[in-house]
Amino acid sequence: MDSASNRKSRGARHGGRILADALVSQGIDHVFEVPGESFLDTLDGMYDQRQKLKLVTCRFEAGAVNMAEAYGKLTGRPAAAMVTRGPGACHGAIGVHVAFQDSTPMLLFVGQIPHEDTGRDAFQEVDYRQMFAPLAKWVTQIDHTKRIPEVVAHAVDVATSGRPGPVVIALSEEMQRVEADVPDLPRARTSVAFPDPAALREMRAMLAKAKKPVVVVGGSCWTAEGRAALKRFLLANKLPVTVGFRRQAHYDGSLENFAGDLGVGSDPGLIGKVKEADLILAIGSRLGDAVTQGYSLLDLAGSVPIIQVLPDGGEIGRVFRTALGIVSDLNMFALAAADLDPVKPAWAGWTRELRSLREAQRAVPNYDGTLNLGTVMRELEAMMTPDAIVTTDAGNFAGWATRFLNFSEDQRYIGPTNGAMGYSVPAGIGAKITFPDRMVISMVGDGGFMMTGQELATAFHHGVAPIVLVFNNQMYGTIRMHQERAYPWRVSGTALTNPDFAKYIEAFGGHGEVVSDTAEFTPAFRRAVESGKPAIIELRMNPDQITTRATIADLRAGKAPPKPAAKPKRAAAPAHPKPTRASGAKKRG
Repeated sequence: MDSASNRKSRGARHGGRILADALVSQGIDHVFEVPGESFLDTLDGMYDQRQKLKLVTCRFEAGAVNMAEAYGKLTGRPAAAMVTRGPGACHGAIGVHVAFQDSTPMLLFVGQIPHEDTGRDAFQEVDYRQMFAPLAKWVTQIDHTKRIPEVVAHAVDVATSGRPGPVVIALSEEMQRVEADVPDLPRARTSVAFPDPAALREMRAMLAKAKKPVVVVGGSCWTAEGRAALKRFLLANKLPVTVGFRRQAHYDGSLENFAGDLGVGSDPGLIGKVKEADLILAIGSRLGDAVTQGYSLLDLAGSVPIIQVLPDGGEIGRVFRTALGIVSDLNMFALAAADLDPVKPAWAGWTRELRSLREAQRAVPNYDGTLNLGTVMRELEAMMTPDAIVTTDAGNFAGWATRFLNFSEDQRYIGPTNGAMGYSVPAGIGAKITFPDRMVISMVGDGGFMMTGQELATAFHHGVAPIVLVFNNQMYGTIRMHQERAYPWRVSGTALTNPDFAKYIEAFGGHGEVVSDTAEFTPAFRRAVESGKPAIIELRMNPDQITTRATIADLRAGKAPPKPAAKPKRAAAPAHPKPTRASGAKKRG
């Protein structure tokens, strides 16, 4: 729809229809929701736009919002999530936090009480401006029907500009029923920030002086063109490349200058080498907590020069002082950097050294137990399609993929950088709904699966077939690891009891597999793919192997187990107890 036709009167429409039309006008094509009576009129409006808005009905609000977040990660464009007021908004808040910390564009619409009841502690009343203020880029509420096109258009602008992120919009109940004659608004055409040519020249001069540079790639909303330009720039200059936490697929891991990931469970050898670096080039990375190993990897004062490239100048140097900050859209930076004359590198040996560390850590150790997950990951890599999408949850299990898998040019790997459990299964379903022709693999621990695994019902309902790998060690593994480090042998609150995951998916009509031995994995995965159904492959792993590099026995080594508690002494019963008033009473005959 062109700008002129958008501005024409559409006649009187109720607010729900105006909202549905506004989403279409702003380029939104997917809505993930759990229905509520607080936005019935909006659901009715979307009925009329059902050819242009794919409405995905989910089973839990956290699942719906995480699906919308995964859509934004994979496309660089916002999807909409819709939840009802009060409890629905609380359930959905986790996905907003994921989107905020991961810089993912997203819209969340929350049904609201009638505007006239505000302040009465009405049924499910919440002030969403207060609730979501620290979690979102912008929080607002629509109380007047005529404001709908304006607010939705601005929400999309906010979600996609600068550092992308989530916007939360509350919809007062009666506003959706009121009719109004208001025009739809077109998308705003806004040019993105281009890097300052002088800053690019300074960056090149700083690279020319370096002996041990390290690149850290992160950020969101990379395009295929931007990724290709980034690859040209980094290869031409033979720069060693690391990726930020859960940003593994931002750079082709098979390339000769890929050195690995910085985050939770990173290679200690790589971390040691980054500490030797004499220049850090952070492209899209905020150099956050996980990437910098709890803000300990770099000097806050910037004794090692840092060049940081981000689309939002307010984020540059937020924690670590930068020698050079470049405000730019990441894709525009990559295109401009690729056009620079390459520096004659003085670090060829340094890059080879870092690459050799990556190759060394990909060598699979001879782990104890019948199921070697390192080998499983290497076999999975060989079976993944060139454009496969892998989603991950929070937990120690995720280290198996990041250590042993290399993601190629067109593959994607997404996960929550805020460490949210319960993300992977909904994200995998959202990814498969968004890209139904691509292989989608969801990796999740047994703890995370039981938080949102019911969203597999959504996969069946919408006819998509992700493959879920459940890493089952019958515990909250990450917390158990920390527990064993701080309080060895004293297991408390971290053990789990699980169902038979294969039978769980079979109850839906899906395909289930149980793998306890390394040799069983490849045929099980092939059967899952060939089934064409949503599938679970339960990986019954060795519980003692708490990370890819340590066992529980390692964590307990040299620490004595606690002494068993002494059994309480049982008091000796008197030989002839004194008769009580009851015992002395005569029995009735």
